[in-house]
Amino acid sequence: MSGEGAYKQPVSVLVVIHTPDAQVLLLERADHPGWWQSVTGSLHTGETPAQAAVREVREETGLYATAFELKDWGYTNTYEIYDCYRHRYAPGTTHNTEHVFGLELPQSRPVALAPREHLAWRWLPWAEAAALCFSPSNAEAIRRLAHERGWDAATAVAK
Repeated sequence: MSGEGAYKQPVSVLVVIHTPDAQVLLLERADHPGWWQSVTGSLHTGETPAQAAVREVREETGLYATAFELKDWGYTNTYEIYDCYRHRYAPGTTHNTEHVFGLELPQSRPVALAPREHLAWRWLPWAEAAALCFSPSNAEAIRRLAHERGWDAATAVAK
């Protein structure tokens, strides 16, 4: 766990990558095929949430977040860590605080996955992306984006 110490910090980022025309990028987890999500990752020691968001986007997609419009959405989620991931955290750690960001790209584009982390990527209309997310907080972040942008379920169509 390079840069993280012996255990992961129970503080992470969620970065919803999207386009102005309501497409959202999802990644399929390598450790749980069928689990789709946005970019996520724990903060490293001494790292701010914004720095972690930039690093995680680069590591997981090959994209440079600083070349686009990365926004801190100004809220966090606190959730219970899935049992299958608790071994990554210090004993007794049960909850994680997730800082939510959005990254707008001008249009959908191919990404370069970190093969140890993800198996596949897909650009989907926002409603399909929200429905596919295994994480309730990720799905809710996508729905919040759609609400703020005034997107309805018919706004985006599969490309």
